[in-house]
Amino acid sequence: MAFSTLVTPSYHAYIPKTGSPANRRMVRCSAAVSVSSNSDLRSYWTSLINEVDQKLNDALPLKYPELIHESMRYSLLAKAAKRGPPAMCVAACELFGGDRATAFPTACALEMVHAASLIHDDLPYMDDAQSRRGQPPNHTVFGADMAILAGDALFPLGFHHIVLNTPTDLVPQTRLLQVIVEIARAVGSTGMAAGQFLEIEGRPNAVEFVQEKKFGELGQCSAVCGGLLGGASDDEIDRLRKYGRAVGVLYQVVDDILEAEMETKKDAKRKNKGKSYVSVNGVEKALEMAENLRFEAKKELDGLEKYGDKVLPLYGFIDYATERGFSIRE
Repeated sequence: MAFSTLVTPSYHAYIPKTGSPANRRMVRCSAAVSVSSNSDLRSYWTSLINEVDQKLNDALPLKYPELIHESMRYSLLAKAAKRGPPAMCVAACELFGGDRATAFPTACALEMVHAASLIHDDLPYMDDAQSRRGQPPNHTVFGADMAILAGDALFPLGFHHIVLNTPTDLVPQTRLLQVIVEIARAVGSTGMAAGQFLEIEGRPNAVEFVQEKKFGELGQCSAVCGGLLGGASDDEIDRLRKYGRAVGVLYQVVDDILEAEMETKKDAKRKNKGKSYVSVNGVEKALEMAENLRFEAKKELDGLEKYGDKVLPLYGFIDYATERGFSIRE
C-alpha cells in the first residue's frame, strides 16, 4: 500500500526540523534537489524496474482461466508502478553482501502482495478508488467479482514464487522460512488487513495506527526481507524493521500534506475526512510527524555505517519519500 501514488513533480512542502518550528527545511518535488544520493538512487531504482517488470511478466503468463490471469496481469504489470518494495528489498539484501539474484524472487513476491492489496483496497466497499497507478482500478475494468479473485490469487502466488525460484544453495531454508513468515505477518489480520479494517470503521483517533499498518508494514517487510536474504544479524534486522516502517509511513504522510495543500478545504474535507493524518491533526502536526519519521529512519541507518556506500540507496529512499526529488518511469 506504500509507494503507490504519484505526486505532481513541481509542488513543494515545508518540513520543520524537530524542536525548531521557525527553522524550516524546504522539501521540493522537482528534478533539482540538494541530496546528491538522489541521482544515484534514481539510476539504481530505474535499473531495477526493468528487471522486476520482466521477471513479473514471466512469473504470470496468460493461461487458463484467461480472465482471472488477465485481471491479475492488469494490476501487477501496470506501467506506472514504481516497484518501491522490490527496490528496497534488493537494496537491503545487497547492503549485507547478498547476491541480487537471491533477492529477486522475494522482491517480485512483495510486488504481487502489494498489487493484491491495492486491488482489494480500491473496491467500492473499501476505499472506492477512482484510479490506480495511472489507470482505472481493477474492478472497473473486470468487475468486482473478478477483482476479488485476482487479489485472492496474487497473494499465494507470491509465496509460491519465493519457494520455487529462490536459489537454495545461497539461502538457508531457515532464512527462507523467516522471509515467508515476515510477508504473511505483514499482510495478515494484525498487519495491513488490520489497517484497512480500522479505516473502514472510520475512527479518527486510529489514524496513526491505520497509517502504520497500511503503509508502514510493507516498507518494514520489504527492508527486513532483503536483510534476511542478505544474511543480516538480529540487531541489523531490528534496525531495518524500524527504518522500513518509518519510511513507509513517511511517504504517505508527505502525500497527505501535498494533497491537502493542493486541494481546497472543501474538497479535502469531503475526500479525506477521518482517513489521513492531515485531516485529523492538521498540516502543522503532519509536518512535525514527517520530520520525526525522517529522523527516526536515518538514525537506524546511522547504525549501519560500517557498510559504507552500500547503505546509500536506503538513505536515498528516505530523501525520496520526503522530497520526491525525481520521477520514476518518465
